[in-house]
Amino acid sequence: MAAEQPFLLRAFKTAIVAVGALCLLFGLAYLPPELIGWKGLLIVIASAFIIPRLSLTVPRSGLAINFSDFPIFLAFLLFGVPAAIVIAVIETFAHCLYLRSRGFPFARHMIPVNVSMNAIATAATCWVVSLAMSGMGGAGNLSATPKLISLVGMLAFSQFVFSLSLTFLFSYLKEGAGPLRELTRNYFSSLMSNLVGAGLAGLSFKLLNYGDLVTALVAAATLFVILFTYRQSISDINKAFDKVEEAERQKAEAERERAEAERKRRREAESYAGELAKSLAKEAQANAALRKSEQDFQYAALHDSLTGLANRKYLGDLLSSLLDQHQTDPGTSFQVLFLDIRGFKNINDSLGHSVGDKVLQIAAKRFERVLNPNDTVARIGGDEFAIILRGLATTSKAQKVARRIYRSITQPFSLGGNKISIDVNIGIAPCDMEYSTPEEILRDADIAMHYAKERNDGPAVFTKELRTRFLERVRLEMDLRQAIDRKELSLHYQPIITLADGRIMGFEALLRWQHSEYGMVPPHKFIPIAEASDLIQPITVWILRETTRQIAEWQKIYPDYADLVVSVNISGRHLRNDDLIEDVEAALEASGIDPFTLKLEITESTAMENAEHTINILRRLKNIGVQLSIDDFGTGYSSLSYLHRLPFDTLKIDRSFVNNVGEKGENSGILQTIVSLAKNLNMRAVAEGIETETQMAVLRNLGCEFAQGYLFAKPKGKDETEKLLYERQNLIPTDLDEEYHPSEELNEDAGLPVF
Repeated sequence: MAAEQPFLLRAFKTAIVAVGALCLLFGLAYLPPELIGWKGLLIVIASAFIIPRLSLTVPRSGLAINFSDFPIFLAFLLFGVPAAIVIAVIETFAHCLYLRSRGFPFARHMIPVNVSMNAIATAATCWVVSLAMSGMGGAGNLSATPKLISLVGMLAFSQFVFSLSLTFLFSYLKEGAGPLRELTRNYFSSLMSNLVGAGLAGLSFKLLNYGDLVTALVAAATLFVILFTYRQSISDINKAFDKVEEAERQKAEAERERAEAERKRRREAESYAGELAKSLAKEAQANAALRKSEQDFQYAALHDSLTGLANRKYLGDLLSSLLDQHQTDPGTSFQVLFLDIRGFKNINDSLGHSVGDKVLQIAAKRFERVLNPNDTVARIGGDEFAIILRGLATTSKAQKVARRIYRSITQPFSLGGNKISIDVNIGIAPCDMEYSTPEEILRDADIAMHYAKERNDGPAVFTKELRTRFLERVRLEMDLRQAIDRKELSLHYQPIITLADGRIMGFEALLRWQHSEYGMVPPHKFIPIAEASDLIQPITVWILRETTRQIAEWQKIYPDYADLVVSVNISGRHLRNDDLIEDVEAALEASGIDPFTLKLEITESTAMENAEHTINILRRLKNIGVQLSIDDFGTGYSSLSYLHRLPFDTLKIDRSFVNNVGEKGENSGILQTIVSLAKNLNMRAVAEGIETETQMAVLRNLGCEFAQGYLFAKPKGKDETEKLLYERQNLIPTDLDEEYHPSEELNEDAGLPVF
């Protein structure tokens, strides 16, 4: 409603002024000639110059009474409705001018609005009273005092109702309910003013009509004397009240000063009396605080502030001591466990760091509850912990304790209305004579922990073979960071063909790494390293740039290749990052290819990690115009409720389902289901890993449209792939192609093609 108030307020003002003008015109048109006489002139003069300056204020009550209604009601009683309206306009206008001369601010157009509102209220009041007078036998005889009293009472009440109603409506439209409460508190003053005005009008009417002129003048003079005397008395009373209040204030101030001086003297005395005791106590407190601060400093230096566990320094000192004991006494045995909370970053990112801190505190308490009193648990940083198990001679016993810790820490719990389950990776390093520093045994326990994370099969015990693998992995990760700059990375392209005619419709780009020292590094070795580190995204950006540039060149070889498509695999880490949109757009802009000829492949498991986020990213990619393919379908436990919402163009059947097809077409039921699902979802099916003619024949008969595999071509380098394009070969084996007939149907019993 706040947006409508200015319009409604302007409309209300306009309507009020218009109706008020009509009322004034009515009054002027029907103004009785008697108003020009001495009675009318006295009323006009009083309305314009005397009444606006008169008001009575009751001392200490906040109640003010004015006489603005007096001439209006008197004009009505003497001359009728038109005269009352004209007098109301004159009195209100004069009153507004007087108030403005005294400094009262009027908003724009408010003087005409006030004059109009009083004219309307007066017209309505006089009309109502006129109707009432008609019901009472007319206005011919008002000499009867009861009848006159009833009439002036009705005048006062009607004027009160109409005036207050208009004022309420105006205030509500202007400022809402706030001014209404103020008007409600002041309604008594308005009612009293109406009653006083009506009473004076009735008295004056009685004197003027039924008394003589001398009596009327004497009554008027007496009234003014009483009014002047009352106002002077009010002024004297107010001055007397002010003097009394000033005297009381001065007396109270003197009392406060004396009391304050007394309190000050008492405080000084108490302060002086306590200074000696304080000075003696301060030294004792300082000594105690010094001892406590030294203890707190020592504790803080050796403990984690969040969990209260031992910290890395404490752990290092304890390990140094135990290693020294083990060197001198090999019977002193212990085992070191290295633990980290799996997925802790996701808790921090999704629920906030305060929840993450509480999770760490809960984990610390659970560690302590499981361990023996002589064992030690320490937080060594972030979500990583280390535990020293004393008195355990074999790693099998340490594994039992580790599994007990695992069962305890993985129990779900509620925190802040969230049900939280945490998991841990645990690596175990036994004490050994070869260790001489705490860093060495912690390093090996950390290596075992990383192996446990990869294997995801419970706690792992350190071996020297793990160290060799770990160092090789570290070396590969370091070299992989330089592989692009050293031009060691390259792309091989495996053709994707149409099963109907063997025509090449596109390629899947596959990353290869030719290490300067190790030679060709298998993808299964370096791709997980790139995924686990922050390398996969820059590598994918490089692949997008290289493949789009290359496919742009190949599309120019022959007109049939104008729609040649290249498929690029997108990692889960890159999919979770909004930078993927910009990276794809940059590659398309640099190469100039049609976006439809770039296909992005996302594995099924990656797409399902955060389905809602994946749907959002994929829809934005579709808006760019690229194609989307779900890779390794059938291995990721897709939810069909999400699958139909994912905007994929192609469904890629995992090679494991293709490999299960027997020589006679056995085990092809799952393939048939997947192909049918793809068609129902309006997707094209691509089968990968085809190595035998039987597999190809089964897929052709099932209606699979596209395929790739060693049966057609192995992944090849750029030059060999380009040569293949120039040769424009049909990649389907010739003997099978001659035997294939699309009209052949599957054997319903065995799921085999009939030849």
